[in-house]
Amino acid sequence: MLLPVANDFVAAEDQAGALSHVETLNGDGVAGILNLLGEHYDDPAEAAADADAYVELIEAIDRNDLDCCVSVKPSQIGLDLGDDVFLSHLDRIVEAGTERDVFVWIDMEDHTTTDVTLDAFVHHARKTDGNVGVCVQANLKRTREDAERLAGVPGKVRFVKGAYDEPASVAYKKKERVNEAYRDLLAVAFETFDGGIAVGSHDPEVIEYVERLAAEHDASFEFQLLMGVREDAQRDLAADHDVYQYVPYGPKWLSYFYRRVRERKENALFALRAVLS
Repeated sequence: MLLPVANDFVAAEDQAGALSHVETLNGDGVAGILNLLGEHYDDPAEAAADADAYVELIEAIDRNDLDCCVSVKPSQIGLDLGDDVFLSHLDRIVEAGTERDVFVWIDMEDHTTTDVTLDAFVHHARKTDGNVGVCVQANLKRTREDAERLAGVPGKVRFVKGAYDEPASVAYKKKERVNEAYRDLLAVAFETFDGGIAVGSHDPEVIEYVERLAAEHDASFEFQLLMGVREDAQRDLAADHDVYQYVPYGPKWLSYFYRRVRERKENALFALRAVLS
């Protein structure tokens, strides 16, 4: 059972509760990105079960006519078991999404998975004429070059700062340098991409910067924001922009919740107040 303190960051333990949350979001003009929590499986049965669950989720989204897509982690559907396992399960998920007109995001994990993830995205983006998306992380030194490669590929690219603790050999470590790389990356995206830009940031300064870039280049884009973080601002943004909320759910919610608390000081304070009350 979800602890009350986690309710702001995780929609539910089951699919029905997650779909209900998205229905409420849609009523506020916000779309959903559903993510069944789970990662780094070393058991083929677990990877297969979660792939099956994503296919069932896509069918349910279509059946309920929700403004919603899905997002899946490569290690959740077998990447740790081998590239072939991951790609086989991803094929099934993307095929289901294409049949049901439900968009599929491929999440990015640590730097060791970047090449196989980007290659899978490019393959399916071309195969489905753009019904998939991928995330790229500004803290990785390679990402500028990756973004230039992806500029002509159909589909969508989500630009984030990056949350993994990567080695200095491949990543920028100082916050100021990551922020600089992120702004540069967004500028490149708006200059070279023909749509398909998704911005994953709650930072008001970044949001204003993106709005200026979009106006300057007359470009379309969307904001993607986390459940439980500045939700009033999400609804306000939805009055003028396409806004998607990243909505995690499932029984494996505990590690995700603690990660959100560790990442943001205000989340930790919120959790402490909830426990004390």
